[in-house]
Amino acid sequence: MNYKRNGRRAFVKNTAGLATAMLVSPNAALCASIDVTSRQEDLHVNIFSKHLQFLDYKQMAEVAAEMGFDGIDLTVRPKGHVEPERVEEELPRAVAAIKDAGIRADMMVSRITDADTEVHRRVIKTAAAEGIRYYRMGYLSFHEDRSIPASLEAYHEAMIRLAEFNKSTGISGAYQNHAGMRVGAEMWDLYHLMKDIDPDLLGIQYDVRHAMVEGGTSWQNGLRLIEDQVTSIVLKDYLWKQIDGQWKVVNVPLGEGMVDWPSYFKLLKQKQIHVPVTIHYEYDLGGVEHGAHELHGMTQDEVLSKMKKDLELAKKLWREA
Repeated sequence: MNYKRNGRRAFVKNTAGLATAMLVSPNAALCASIDVTSRQEDLHVNIFSKHLQFLDYKQMAEVAAEMGFDGIDLTVRPKGHVEPERVEEELPRAVAAIKDAGIRADMMVSRITDADTEVHRRVIKTAAAEGIRYYRMGYLSFHEDRSIPASLEAYHEAMIRLAEFNKSTGISGAYQNHAGMRVGAEMWDLYHLMKDIDPDLLGIQYDVRHAMVEGGTSWQNGLRLIEDQVTSIVLKDYLWKQIDGQWKVVNVPLGEGMVDWPSYFKLLKQKQIHVPVTIHYEYDLGGVEHGAHELHGMTQDEVLSKMKKDLELAKKLWREA
């Protein structure tokens, strides 16, 4: 019996707040709090609130609900919807607005990297008290004065302490794989970073776009390596393009890039990876792809229409996989 997979399912089953942020499973015990009689093929998706930072809490929640999102993955970080230093005052207001719109407030994106920093502890405690059950961590960089294995070992010790602090509050953290030079571009980084840590306390947010950029044709092996540690997933797409004589990664709308969505979604179903889902909009979208607080070159209706189109396509591709 796989401890981590079953441990994660037990955590989900006992956490009612996660229900509508989950990929629906045919397992009745897992989905006891979800009406699965008619929605077993549905994908339940949160929107990353970075892309709605041009709206206040109430407007953000209302447009997310109108577009058909099941919840909001709230930015609780500098220049986000909630400033960490003001988390005790701002987060309850944001969560209340989301719930008033009839959608979930189960997830957040943070800059948390350890349990030793006072503001990180405050954010975790406040989020847990407000019913948030999943948070994405901040990113780590390799130490310049240490080898890569030594850096990972040092960070691993910090992750153990962070997992223990999460346990004391009833919340679960996750580190996102991200292409580039930081910790977590390679799946082996994350394997060693989270090795022997209960993923119900601290796991991995799997981003298929970044995994394919770094993994090329071996991305499925990377997912296989860390699958038992995956506690949430991100949806977005990309292309390699030659720009000014150099090959670069360019973000594009879902279905217009190189992510093999049918194969990926089939793989998730086969591996029974049933975890919270969030969608990112990193392509040109009036500035909101960068978290802008004002729109540039697009109207709000145009931006929201593109967002809704990606959401509906994701659900369609999931049903058909």
